[in-house]
This record gives sequence, C-alpha cells and structure tokens, in this order.
Amino acid sequence: MNRSPLPRLALLFTAYTGSLFAAPAPIQLQVDVSDTQRRLFRVEETIPVQAGPLSLLYPEWLPGNHAPRGPIEALAGLRIEGGGQALAWTRDPLDMYRFRLLVPDGVSELKVRFDYATPMLREQGRIVATPEMIGLQWNTVLLYPEGAARELRVEPSIRLPTGWQQASALPARDREGDLVRFANVDLDTLIDSPLFAGRYFRQYTLDAGARPVYLNMVADAPYQLDAKPEQLAAHARLVREADALFRSRHFERYDFLFALSDAFSGIGLEHHRSSENALPPNYFSDWDKAGAGRSLLPHEYVHSWNGKFRRPADQVVANHNTPLQNSLLWVYEGQTTYWGNVLAARSGLWSADFAREALAQLVATQALARPGRLWRPLIDTTNQPILTPRRPLSWPGWQRGEDYYTEGALIWLDVDTRLRELSREKKSLDDFAAGFFGVEDGRVEALPYSFEDVVAALNRIAPYDWAGFLKDKLHRSSEDAPLDGLARAGWKLSFAPEPTAFVKSNEERNKNKDFSWSLGVVVGKDGALEDVLWGSPAFAAGLSKGDTLLSVNGRSYSADLLRQALIDAQKNTQPIELILKNLDRWRTVRIDYREGPRYPRLERLAGTPDRLSAILRPRAN
Repeated sequence: MNRSPLPRLALLFTAYTGSLFAAPAPIQLQVDVSDTQRRLFRVEETIPVQAGPLSLLYPEWLPGNHAPRGPIEALAGLRIEGGGQALAWTRDPLDMYRFRLLVPDGVSELKVRFDYATPMLREQGRIVATPEMIGLQWNTVLLYPEGAARELRVEPSIRLPTGWQQASALPARDREGDLVRFANVDLDTLIDSPLFAGRYFRQYTLDAGARPVYLNMVADAPYQLDAKPEQLAAHARLVREADALFRSRHFERYDFLFALSDAFSGIGLEHHRSSENALPPNYFSDWDKAGAGRSLLPHEYVHSWNGKFRRPADQVVANHNTPLQNSLLWVYEGQTTYWGNVLAARSGLWSADFAREALAQLVATQALARPGRLWRPLIDTTNQPILTPRRPLSWPGWQRGEDYYTEGALIWLDVDTRLRELSREKKSLDDFAAGFFGVEDGRVEALPYSFEDVVAALNRIAPYDWAGFLKDKLHRSSEDAPLDGLARAGWKLSFAPEPTAFVKSNEERNKNKDFSWSLGVVVGKDGALEDVLWGSPAFAAGLSKGDTLLSVNGRSYSADLLRQALIDAQKNTQPIELILKNLDRWRTVRIDYREGPRYPRLERLAGTPDRLSAILRPRAN
C-alpha cells in the first residue's frame, strides 16, 4: 500500500522539549549583506511552529570543521515575535547554542530577527566581508527548530550590494535588482552550499557537460581575475583527472568558490557540490611564485568524493547540534591530502619536480619535527580540532597538531606502493579510489563507511592484513615516521644547501623564512620566531616562540644575513651569535652549528622501481 510521507515530514519529534514541531511550509530566510561599511549581515526568518515549548538552535557542529565552532558569539540583536508580540526567550545555561521559548496558543509562525556581526579584525575571527567581497556560510545566519535537519526545508534569499555578482551551488530561482531568491532546499543542503559574492566577479567554465564544473572568482581588483589560457587549462585538466581517478561524479553541478584577496581571510573548506577557497591575489598574476597554494583546489575537490559522498559513519548525525566523531579523519583528510597533491601534479597545476619537493617537505616534517609521536599516537590527533580549534600551539612538534593530514598522507603512500608491489604493478590506490569513492555514479545522497569497509575494499584489490597494518600505523607510539611507502616508491629524503622552488613558494606565501632543517627556526618578516623545532640547535640554545631575532653576529637581522652566517659557520671557529628580545628582556645566545643551510629534497634510491613517478603521471586524455 502506498503511504504518503507527509505525516512524517510534518511532525518532527523534539526529544529535549517534548514538543512537536509542525513544518507544513519551509522556513523563509532573508539575509541582507549590503552593509559593506559596518559588515553586518541582517537576518530575518519566518519559522512555522505549533503552540508549546520550543527550542531554536544555532548550528554548532559544522561539517568540514570537525569541531563545534559555530560562531555564536557574532549573533546580536535577537528578537523573536509571534502574533505581532515580542516573545521572551532564554539561553540554555548548559548549551549556549540553544534558545528556549514558549509559543502562545494561536501562533503558527515566528518572526525571528538578528544581526550577524562579522569580524572586523583578524583577531576577532575569519574576515568574511570586505568592501569588495563577502563569503556567506548559511549556518552563520540561521536559527532552526530542534529536529532532524534533513527534514526541515528552507527558502533562502540574499540582498547583495548594488551591482555585485554571486555564486553558489544553490540554484537561483530569480533575481530582482540586488535581491537573489533561491530554490526551496532542505537544511542540510543549505548549510552545505555557501555563497561568495563580489564587486569584481568572473566565472570560468571548467567542464560544460551534463554535470558541469565552474570556477567562480572574486578579487580585490579586476586585473587579479585575469587568467591565461594555459592556467585555466590546468584547472580544467584537474576536473578530467578527477574523473579518471574516481570514474564518477556525485553532484548535479560543482562550483569552486575562489577569493583572491589580501583582506579576505584564507580558507579551504569542502562541501559536496562546492568548496570555499581563498588565496593571495597573485594566484594568476605571479604564477611561478604562487605554486605552493595550487594544491588547495585539488584537495577541496577530492572532498566531494572523500568526506562528503563517502562519509565516515560517525559523522552522519541528526542535526548540526549533535556532536561529530572524528575517528576516520585519517581517511577523510589524510587520503584527501594524498590525492590533492597527486592531482595537482597529474593536472599540471604542479610539475612532477614541484610535487616531489612538496613531498620532501612533508616527509622532513614528519620524520624530524614530530617527537610528539613518542607519546601521542596518530589516532589521537583526530581529536585535535575539538581540543584546539586550530589555534597555534607553543610546541607543535611535541604537542602534535592535526597530523592526520600529513602523516595520514604518508600512510596512504605506503598503501599505494604496497598495493602496486603486491599486485606486481597491476593494481594501485587508484583502484581503491574508483571502487570505494566512485560507486553509484550520479548518486548524491551520502554513503557512510566504517573502518571495516575501508579494510574490505583494500582486500578486494590485494589480499593482505590491512586491518593489522592500519591499526599499527594509527595506534602505535613510536619516534619513527611511516616512511616505508617513500622507500617503496623508490625515493629517500636528503638535504641540499639551496632551497627548492617549493620552499621558496611556501616562504613567499607565508611571508617568512624557513631555517627549520639547519638552526631549527622559522622567522617572520619582522624577525619574530614563528616556530622553533623541538630538539633543534635553536631549541637547545633556549629559543622559543615569542622571541624576536634582532641581531646576527653583531649586525641587524635579515634573512640573507642569517643564511650567510650559516654558510660562514661551516669554516669559522666561532659560534653564531644572536641577540633576541622577549617581552622587555634582551639576551645574547651563541649556537655552535656547523652544517650550513639545509633544505629537504628527494633522492632516487638506486636499483629500485620509480613508483612515485608512476603515481604522479597523468591519467586523463
């Protein structure tokens, strides 16, 4: 017998309050972002309700953040009306994201108004509004009735500054002047479909097929949007290389949202049908120097398959105020880091040499700058987004941060090369990607997975004790980084006195100088020490973050002077003398270091197959 789904959709049980929430009509959400001077987003919602106790929730646990980081502190001016009267509300003292109220008899809808006060300064949070562009994450401008988010419907609209253009994975229903109305969508889809808008906007079509892919860009100035044909061709090849890898698309369309700006804060955040990306404005105009950032778009694009379509089972929850669990981030983020770098090379966004240089930096960091591996296993780092919402650490090597990205990538290099070895080069991690992430081409609904699913998929490619292998990598505490995959790929870590192109690009991007593998410091543009490697010569001399380097061998600090001091110390008998300032204290330290400048690179292992070059080789026609 056919049964209508309407009763299930119309009545959502609210366990906390014991009330029933009626949803016969979608929530009407209107957002005005036109105040670029004060950078306030004005919000008005119309929410269908029934009489009785009700909890309105501000989204707390955000997909892609892996943590409870909904910016509740930016909500201001909250006013709730029902039947033309202001209704009293109280914040739950044990849950700052929950607003309780009582809906009077006869009231069938609430009018909810508030402002989202976007950060004006970087110390307040991520800058999402400038005079030239805005980035709107719908979760920041939304209160929703408690219940299963996927059952709630929302009809959103946005008022833009005069003449601005916008892009989003949400289909626009119509535009009237600067007011853009979008189609009715479920709450999950809304929150997973952010919007970028700007005074200077350009859209490039990377693939015009039945399930198209677009590159949507906003910038500080119009010339920053100019891309050369060969630069766009590399981005279009990225789409084709992802097709060759996953052999599927799990979206109706995909939109790269891409900001090129010094004022708008950097971001790389995945969504199922889109991604939020922001890099410095020289991305196209200074192509050779901007190379280090060009793995960002491949990384976020891979997430459409890994993390969004195939989603860890412990991240499939009822709504955005239910805690997520991060136990599989070494797959979600670790394998995405691996594929993001590989696709950057296969597409031509990186050269193969540049990709090897990036891998050398990753390997050096994990092999030489993560002594915290002695006490903290990799699996525990998946809790890091919850422990410290990406705040800088005093001693990242000893404390360990989100190493499931980079050490996770080395584990997947090990898996890839092991699959190739076991199958006599007939199978690889490409086959895992197609068989695990590429199933059910065209399906958009998330397909959850578990650890056991990952193991089973690997065993279908090449039988092995994958469960034991992965558990050992994830749970052991050891000083040894997982470098077996690098050796099996035919390469080893080495050092040379000159920085690689990757190191130079990374320094340009971060506005610092990297002396990690010699003295053991990273120095900012004003001499401030941004990092001191645990166990390095600088560490042994007592240097730490918070120090500012003022002088090298009696002369005012410059990066060139410090580099020359490293060179001279190879033949001088005197140690390197540094003057440092910390708070109001000055001190002189002497470091007896004799090995000169050192920068990581990869070196071929003689007599071994070059599997790394095979991994980086393009696949698409």
